[in-house]
Amino acid sequence: MDTLARFWRSTVGRKALVAVSGLLLWLWVVLHVAGNLTLFSGPAAADGYAAALRRAPAALWAVRVALGVAAVVHVAGVVSLACAGRAARPRHRTPARRASTVAARTMRAGGALLLAFVVYHLLHLTGGLFHPGFLPGHVYDNVVRGLRPTWVASVYATAAALLGLHLFHGLWAAARSLGVWPERAARRGRPVVALVSAAVTLGFASVPLAVLAGWLR
Repeated sequence: MDTLARFWRSTVGRKALVAVSGLLLWLWVVLHVAGNLTLFSGPAAADGYAAALRRAPAALWAVRVALGVAAVVHVAGVVSLACAGRAARPRHRTPARRASTVAARTMRAGGALLLAFVVYHLLHLTGGLFHPGFLPGHVYDNVVRGLRPTWVASVYATAAALLGLHLFHGLWAAARSLGVWPERAARRGRPVVALVSAAVTLGFASVPLAVLAGWLR
């Protein structure tokens, strides 16, 4: 525990923890997208997939706890690094503007919005709050009914776009923080990261868009 505390007090250590926790959350996102795509195979496939997960409650809760810890470490690390960076910046000096991508500029605001969306999403499609006609265990019907209002589907599609931007910058930054890619290799790898992020975005956005289009009913 003392070693972990010393690791946390180090800026390099916190960056590594943010990177590792972010990669764990990214892995869950990919698996979550794969689970969402079972909706296109119909109610039996989607409900059966959810039922299979519930048949292993110990493993399911272990994953939930691990994700919760990763999320806390990730958010706390990002906030801590941001505060440290702000404190180290000279107060009476205007920082030079540097070239920055849209993804990088929206990381903090986008991350906060994504966190708010995750809370709403869990309350909406897991807890049944703000959801008319919620039926426990009926995943397909709950998703279709829950996303049928245009504004709700729009919120989910917008969150998918924010997630894509967050992943694009986050995956690239994580590889650099962990020393996986040197600077030149990182620039060459950006198209791969962009492709992965776009695939995740399309995977998540496909469900609310399909509900709006009437393909899932």
